[in-house]
Amino acid sequence: MLTISSRRFPRIVGMLCAVAVIAAIAGPSAQTETPARAWTPELGFDIKRVSSVLPSPDGRRVAFVVSEAVMQGEKSEWLGQIHVATSDGSGSFQLTRGDKSASSPRWSPDGRWIGFVSSRSGKANIWRIAVEGGEAEMITDEKGVSSFEWAPDSKSIAFLMLDPKLADEEQADKEKRDWRMLDSNVKMVRLYVAPAEGDAAGKRPSKNLTPGNYSVNAFSWAPDGRTIVFSHQRTPSPDDWPSADISVVEVSSKATKTLASSRAAEENPVYSPDGKSVAFTMSIDPPSWAFATTIRVVAADGGSPRALAETPDGWPNLIGWAADGSRVFFSEPQGVVQRLFALPLDGKPPVALGPASLQLGGAQVNTTGTTIGFVGQDAERAPEAFVSPIGDPLKPAQVSHVQPAVDAPLGRTEVITWKSTDGLPIEGLLTYPTDYQKGTRVPLLVVVHGGPAGVFTRAFIGGASPYPIAAFAARGFAVLRCNVRGSSGYGRKFRFANIGDWGGGDYRDIMAGVDAAIGAGVADPERLGVMGWSYGGYMTSWIVTQTRRFKAASVGAGVTNLMSFTGTSDIPGFLPDYFGGEYWDVFDRWRTHSAMFNVKGVTTPTLIQHGESDDRVPVSQGYEFYNALKRQGVTVRMTVYPRQPHGFQEPKMTLDAARANLEWFERHVLGRTTTAHQ
Repeated sequence: MLTISSRRFPRIVGMLCAVAVIAAIAGPSAQTETPARAWTPELGFDIKRVSSVLPSPDGRRVAFVVSEAVMQGEKSEWLGQIHVATSDGSGSFQLTRGDKSASSPRWSPDGRWIGFVSSRSGKANIWRIAVEGGEAEMITDEKGVSSFEWAPDSKSIAFLMLDPKLADEEQADKEKRDWRMLDSNVKMVRLYVAPAEGDAAGKRPSKNLTPGNYSVNAFSWAPDGRTIVFSHQRTPSPDDWPSADISVVEVSSKATKTLASSRAAEENPVYSPDGKSVAFTMSIDPPSWAFATTIRVVAADGGSPRALAETPDGWPNLIGWAADGSRVFFSEPQGVVQRLFALPLDGKPPVALGPASLQLGGAQVNTTGTTIGFVGQDAERAPEAFVSPIGDPLKPAQVSHVQPAVDAPLGRTEVITWKSTDGLPIEGLLTYPTDYQKGTRVPLLVVVHGGPAGVFTRAFIGGASPYPIAAFAARGFAVLRCNVRGSSGYGRKFRFANIGDWGGGDYRDIMAGVDAAIGAGVADPERLGVMGWSYGGYMTSWIVTQTRRFKAASVGAGVTNLMSFTGTSDIPGFLPDYFGGEYWDVFDRWRTHSAMFNVKGVTTPTLIQHGESDDRVPVSQGYEFYNALKRQGVTVRMTVYPRQPHGFQEPKMTLDAARANLEWFERHVLGRTTTAHQ
């Protein structure tokens, strides 16, 4: 819920997702005479973000996006450009350039073009560029395209776009008559199709295929190009995802028919290679914000959907089909590792593809179903692009080498397990200080993930983040990240184990993990700190109302008052689902689990960080907690970050948050004054 998740809706959320990987970040050799420098928050912004790894239709090449932090002068953005590499890893080059990002690369089925989304014209539109290079050409001329796919014949493109403002609405804006009424004149996301080539006048008129009273969120072309299957919901509101159904539209006539509709949520439809079937994900009935879905297959001309075998975590991210149509591919976390799986259509259980030793994230299958691309990384290895022919097992080749070599060592990260107070097994990641000596007790920082259905995986610890794990380790801290009950990666039962019990079993899971680290002789019980973003912020605010064991806390975009959060968030149906009713019906349940109603007597020095444009967890949640602590004389500081949504977008803002957290915990846990925060 409260995280920005690649698995669920770019529209809903968010926070804050190989066999051989060449380490991009390496410590010095034994012969190095100059001591290695310590990892800092600033170094995290030297690490590039790699995403959107997509093989070409013939599998010989792969496109991917590399994003760099730009923070000079007035700039504060992640600038992404498209790169192309050979699938054997023998060479790569940067395809797009400029001062505007290029994202979402899509190969034309004939292999001649790569389409992408860019706002280089002022608004996000679809562009295309020849694979061999040259000038990019704008295909659409709209007021904001969100996603697109080529038609199978490469002659047209389907795309999604939010209804633009009408002329009289724009005039009202200019004349300061721009008041608005909630739930009135709702703008829907529509499915359009436009030709790839211009007419005699160079125009490419687009056609709205979905003028109905619903909002489209995902789609897939039929192999013959005559129809498009799409999922849709009542409105674009992230709170309306439970209403999702699936329909099919005929491109030529715009005739639409329902393909899958029930009280469950049906989403993410994908045509089979022969066009006779559609795979999609279907939630439980009724849909739950704790999330539980299965992959279903239905005949393209209609009928009763058939469920495939259950997946290990019960919340699969459907990726695509194999070329022969015998199986589909999905990704899921399995414990602390994001993995890829193949799911046979004959009802047999899923088969894991590739090793469990590294993260395989952001996977995409090419249009022919023969090759898969993904981002590979590990706790001590920065992300790079990989590609593999589809097989069991995968045989990945690293196709990018974009990360800098940094002479700063990283703390070792290991998987640890412990039992909570009720005997439930809990897993987490423990990162040691870079110079850790076995048997030495060190200060311990606890980080709580968002969600609550998020999960900590073995992702690279040195990347840009408000919580700079590698920098903490360089300053002598151990860092414990707990996958408490309610997390993904451990099956549906575990993910549903915190229903109606936020701040109960999950709190005890965390404290049992702290005690386990103390019992192992690693953590110093007198030097503890805790932090978390979103639901992690909720848990942090809750923890300081329950115990004084922590010397300092940092609450990031935290839910501190369950009732006022529900009245101001863009997902007001979220907590009633988790707590079994509206707060006016089960008032005591909501009250007793809110930090704001337990805030009396808090003494822990607390840092609060919040984006001013956060619709998911409005900034008022931070203000409430800040003022309650301030009025009790608690050491508290709150920083409000302008323009930032739930997950920060501007690197300067993220860097400030990281510096501030490092300084806060050094000051209040170690008693050390630093100059990390400018």
